[in-house]
Amino acid sequence: MAIREYLPIDIDDIPERFDVDIEDETFIFQVNYNMSQKFFTIDLYTSDEDPIMLGEKLVLNEPLWEGIYDERLPAPAMIPMDEAGLAKSITLDNFMKTVFIFFDNIIQDIEPALGEGDLDG
Repeated sequence: MAIREYLPIDIDDIPERFDVDIEDETFIFQVNYNMSQKFFTIDLYTSDEDPIMLGEKLVLNEPLWEGIYDERLPAPAMIPMDEAGLAKSITLDNFMKTVFIFFDNIIQDIEPALGEGDLDG
């Protein structure tokens, strides 16, 4: 079972277009598959259907729109990955079965522990 939230994509309906609410804002996503090159892309639009980013290739373990700074992009980051770490690429066989586009929004509650040998100051 996934420990992160992910985009709800119906692999049988690609190209699929759907709305997603992220942090009180609605975005339109469209997922496409390039049959000749065998890769997925994603388009992102505002709720008014104005394009934000088009043709972003999905690459395993690489955040979408990495290195692109546009205030219209949703936060948190979205990363196509296999949480088990077994996939080597994104394929028709594993996409939306073991590989999902996850929201990178896990908040870890980690507090440093003081142990023997720690200095007080």
